[in-house]
Amino acid sequence: MRRIAGAAMPLYLSMIASSAASLVDTAVLGRHATGSLAAFAVTLAVFSPAMATVSGAMRGVMPFVSAQKEDADALVPVLRNGIWLGIFVGLLGAVAVVAVPVIGGVGGVPETTLDELGVFPYILACAVVMMSIGATATSALVGLGKGKAVMRSGLTGTVVAVALSLSLVGGFGSWDGLGLPGAGIAMFASSTINAALAHVQLRRNTVLAGRPLALGRPRPRDVLRIAGVGIPLAATVLIKFGALGVLAFSAARVGTDSAAVHSIALSLANLMFTAAVAVGQATVPLMADPVRSGDVVEIRRTALAGVRVAVCTVAALAALLALVRDPVISVFTHDSDLRDQVLDLLPLVLLAVLADAVQAVFGFGLIGIKRTVPSLAAFAVCYGLLALAAVPVGNAGGLHALWLSLAGANLLLVAGQAYFFHTRSGLPSPS
Repeated sequence: MRRIAGAAMPLYLSMIASSAASLVDTAVLGRHATGSLAAFAVTLAVFSPAMATVSGAMRGVMPFVSAQKEDADALVPVLRNGIWLGIFVGLLGAVAVVAVPVIGGVGGVPETTLDELGVFPYILACAVVMMSIGATATSALVGLGKGKAVMRSGLTGTVVAVALSLSLVGGFGSWDGLGLPGAGIAMFASSTINAALAHVQLRRNTVLAGRPLALGRPRPRDVLRIAGVGIPLAATVLIKFGALGVLAFSAARVGTDSAAVHSIALSLANLMFTAAVAVGQATVPLMADPVRSGDVVEIRRTALAGVRVAVCTVAALAALLALVRDPVISVFTHDSDLRDQVLDLLPLVLLAVLADAVQAVFGFGLIGIKRTVPSLAAFAVCYGLLALAAVPVGNAGGLHALWLSLAGANLLLVAGQAYFFHTRSGLPSPS
């Protein structure tokens, strides 16, 4: 548990810093022009799931890297094939982002908002490709147990993003700034620096030091082996985003206040759930040796230790939130009625997050043993049922019923993920 917690902490700090940079973009664009902020939100509605999908796909690199963490000769082709996979999924994500004006038009976004987009989707499409290449190096560093290196590159990229956003969006002195394109340039520069630093640290501070890492030609069979682990994870992310989108739609149908409260509650939930993601990633390298030796007891013991760390961490964050709930919620709203509604909803939010944290760690356990299709199946069933039930449940019981249904879906996921991990961990690991 100590080893997992120590490895997870820098990963968590890096992810929280990245989220903070996104909030800065939102704040400076809101002050610059309402139209720019609206266009930013429309683009993020495509960019965020695209990036989450890319990140999910690239997590498939981790167990392959961990399995070869002491063998540089075997690790070099793994990294090269991972970069090729990153380029491929990054280009797919970039195409989706470039299509934002078309998607927005089909979705009924006002023409005035679409006119504000300009070159922003194209800049962000370049950022997606760069982030996907960086995600390969980041996943490799996580697989090698180099969480501090991930934190260093992530924090540096975040500092660059914040500095450029503050200067390029709103300008300074007599210069009015670039507005929305400035935010895009800041995000692209940040992703480029993050990716460059991650690759530099991978080449200097690991067993790969001194090894030639030219990209070379792709090896389709080996790329597909990594994709066989990563692509189901990407599909899982898409399913989760889709179901949560339906949940948000259902909350909006209940009323404006419910939509606002749901948004705040989801932000608080994500803040806590990110810790579980960091813990889950930290467990993957620790599974490499027992997976290689076929030590089923140690594989399961590692996953259960990760579950305990995740539960303790989320519980500690929940207790901290309970102690400082008024100032924290005041960051999101000064409306006393909305604040009371958020406070009333918190017990269900915490239940949903705790269940989500546990299922996530078992999901990363399935990544560690290179068996992610069962996780996809579990999400398809549990979150598929959630998406189907969301609108009628929201109409019948309001926001509390929606979050109760989310907690129920996550509890079902705990059972499904734990079952699949237990049964699949007893099988020989795929090569």
